[in-house]
Amino acid sequence: MDFDLPGELAAYLRELDAFIEAEIIPLERQHDNIRFFDHRREDARTDWDREGLPSAQWEELLAEARRRADAAGHYRYAFPKEFGGRDGTNLGMAVIREHLAKRGLGLHCDLQNEHAIVANNVGLLLMLEYGTDAQQADWVDGLATGTKFFAFGITEPEHGSDATHMETTAVRDGDDWIINGAKTWNTGVHIADADLIFARTAGTAGEGRGITAFLVPTAAPGFQVEEYLWTFNMPTDHARISMTDVRVPNSAIFGREGHGLGVVQHFFNENRIRQAASSLGAAQYCIDQAVAYARERKPFGKPLASNQAIQFPLVELHTQCEMLRALIHKTAWSMDTYGTFAVSEQVSMCNYWANRLCCEAADRAMQVHGGLGYSRHKPFEHIYRHHRRYRITEGAEEIQMRRVAGYLFGFMDRSAVKGV
Repeated sequence: MDFDLPGELAAYLRELDAFIEAEIIPLERQHDNIRFFDHRREDARTDWDREGLPSAQWEELLAEARRRADAAGHYRYAFPKEFGGRDGTNLGMAVIREHLAKRGLGLHCDLQNEHAIVANNVGLLLMLEYGTDAQQADWVDGLATGTKFFAFGITEPEHGSDATHMETTAVRDGDDWIINGAKTWNTGVHIADADLIFARTAGTAGEGRGITAFLVPTAAPGFQVEEYLWTFNMPTDHARISMTDVRVPNSAIFGREGHGLGVVQHFFNENRIRQAASSLGAAQYCIDQAVAYARERKPFGKPLASNQAIQFPLVELHTQCEMLRALIHKTAWSMDTYGTFAVSEQVSMCNYWANRLCCEAADRAMQVHGGLGYSRHKPFEHIYRHHRRYRITEGAEEIQMRRVAGYLFGFMDRSAVKGV
């Protein structure tokens, strides 16, 4: 066994840091862009007069950062070389995502809307895996540059974790399909060219087969954004949408008819390990900041760090980070070596534990910093509020634990991931 990071990956982290110092930090400090990251961040990012959506200036800044990252050859790291990428691996993405999050809040990586100078563009990877030749011709270039985007419509107002019980249906009508139903938590639909809608086309509630994915244009007649749901962390781009007799051609099917749940599982597995790495990086940032502050702050004439009441909780969190890092690296490496679905059990372990750990680390950092930690002049409350979301989205931690339990107690077959 060799636990050293590959030399080229370690070198790439240094290359990324140099790019951040040369290009991204100056942009972050230009004009008054720092308002998006200091205590004013939530207000500056939110267009309160437009249903709480991200402000135009905030999204323009993110787009400029993406453009610079793409021009420097970083944005497409995870993509195949033929699409301008570097054939990035799951291990590489995990290490990079942790590294960027560990740097703290900034334009290089803002997880509130999954922004990073190294794109976590699972949409493109799905397009290359499941898209038809015509769909790829229409979508790949835009997805690769970050100028085209499709949202993800699986959760429904009455069905979240029980995705196979969805009430949205698609009925064949000649060469078309007629879709009726509703979806919620459609992140980014306000800028999406299409919504990847999952609808039941056959079978009965609870069955993995019979669900089909459709690329539905957001401008299609009958497709309606009903509201944007305000959340613990603002701004919001999470929409509830309805579909009334939305007509799409048979060519809108994404992947195989009746096998849409496989697309979902692929998306979740790819994203969950990266999400876990980001949560780990953010947790380590909170711990490091708390340690540094405890060494400097001297109430009653001695450093906070001299108190075991301060030391021991941070020691426990730091220990968990070390153990989790090893599991994330092993799991990501196994995905690269044996396939995306080969270690679904470990992916779930990494995901639910990392997201919970980040919330605990942010909470502890607030406590160590006292009143200042509770204020928005430190980023801990922002980190907590965002990563608290991860404990619910893309499979709540209870769903992750249920999957692990299913494998552990024999209720699930490791070789047959549901819907795949």
